[in-house]
Amino acid sequence: MTTAPTQTDLTEPFGDFSATLARWAEAQPDKPALRDEDGELSWAELHDRIERIAARLVETGLERGQSVAILGTSTVNYALVFLAAVRAGGVAAPLTTSASPAQLDGMARDSGARHLFIDAAKRAELGEDFLPGLEHVALESLDQWMAPGGTRAPPFAPDPADHFNIIYSSGTTGTPKGIVHSHRMRWRQFSATAASWLENGLEARSLSSTPLYSNTTMVAFLAPLLAGGTVRVMGRFDRLRWLEHAQADRTTLTMLVPVQYQRLMAEPRFDEYDLSALTMKYCTSAPFSADLKREVLRRMPGGLVEIYSMTEGGVVCLLACHEFPDKLHTVGRPAPGSELKVLDDEDREVAPGTPGNLVGLSQTMMAGYKNRPDKTREGYWTDPATGETWQRMGDIGRVDADGFVELVGRAKDMIISGGFNIYPSDLEAELERDPRVIEAAVIGVPSESWGETPLGFVRLMPGVAEDKVADILATVNARLGKTQRLSALHSIETMPRSHIGKLLKTELRERAEALAEAR
Repeated sequence: MTTAPTQTDLTEPFGDFSATLARWAEAQPDKPALRDEDGELSWAELHDRIERIAARLVETGLERGQSVAILGTSTVNYALVFLAAVRAGGVAAPLTTSASPAQLDGMARDSGARHLFIDAAKRAELGEDFLPGLEHVALESLDQWMAPGGTRAPPFAPDPADHFNIIYSSGTTGTPKGIVHSHRMRWRQFSATAASWLENGLEARSLSSTPLYSNTTMVAFLAPLLAGGTVRVMGRFDRLRWLEHAQADRTTLTMLVPVQYQRLMAEPRFDEYDLSALTMKYCTSAPFSADLKREVLRRMPGGLVEIYSMTEGGVVCLLACHEFPDKLHTVGRPAPGSELKVLDDEDREVAPGTPGNLVGLSQTMMAGYKNRPDKTREGYWTDPATGETWQRMGDIGRVDADGFVELVGRAKDMIISGGFNIYPSDLEAELERDPRVIEAAVIGVPSESWGETPLGFVRLMPGVAEDKVADILATVNARLGKTQRLSALHSIETMPRSHIGKLLKTELRERAEALAEAR
């Protein structure tokens, strides 16, 4: 009988992801591997299905390095296709369900896929004539499509530079860019995490409640499988169902975005559920306020780690919130193997504590944007002293005396008013100090006098009348410097967010334009 992968195996510089899963399947065939609302697969069943889907992919023309497009709600079958594409020597290309038909068409064509695995809901929405040049496979009929039981796919030994997956960015206009990750990158990213869980004797029982087309989800999907664990896939996040699953499964690991933590904390029945098995919680993808971190630490068992990085790679910062309660306003320090520099607008390093543009270097850098060498180059910065290629993070931040990184804002969101740089996060923090405000967002809008001027949106606490907005504006402006003061403030029922909770300031700018035209 094959022995299970060990911590030593997972700390090797490179390994075969699919072969590691196969070893786990032989060592623990009856252990649960994948779950969703409709059922469960053991490790033996997981391995069998991966092999049968991979075999059929090759039989129907999949070539080494060719993409396999997947479109639909996250399920066990969706996860199987993702894993089988990699096993077959192809590239998993999950497509964003919230994208427009034109964007989906662009992503599928950009990926170079010949297969499209699609669920019934998206098929009904997009119609039978969507992407007629691809072989369509219904995710609900996967059992009938895959090769017969016992079939094994042809051998495939990945080269470290072979492509593992493409993650499409959540662009709001045009075709999102395809971010390519190699086998080397994915192994480096998740094998060390899996090894640390094994070293600490942690039984990886993961609750994955963000979409499988999001890079965020991979921490709760790929890493637990490398550790021989069990992953429950949720199709859509529902806070009560999440609590029910976490209690019933004795969940030990999860990845949630800030808005999900916020919704759990707001659930009136939260304290009725037994979450005592939770050992480690992760968060990434969007700003995570210090106050929310404190509440999560107080009310949810286990450690809490915030991860700051990009799907493209660059620096990876980690904040173990349970270890550094006085640093919750930061995103932590660069992880081992990651480096960070802070540059001014002329790409010169700034003095410690000075805000500037963040650039990062790590072992988990993307292979580039699919078919977009121009955009790939735009995202890089070359260190003139060493010739090394760094990733522009797109954020403005500063590093404190202890090496912790505090984000000030997105570079593209910085407001230049009368020649002064204004960071929206500073103004948002002041607005959120007001007890009448739940959440705030600040954007720059055109100004004849200043070029740009800050404008704010707030979600008001229940029971606070909308006519209090003017008083909130006056109160906050009294605390701000003259160059920072908000020109206007509007209340909003809900902040526009992406599928993983990122604030969509593009939509706020559109709303501001509409308000200006209505005046």
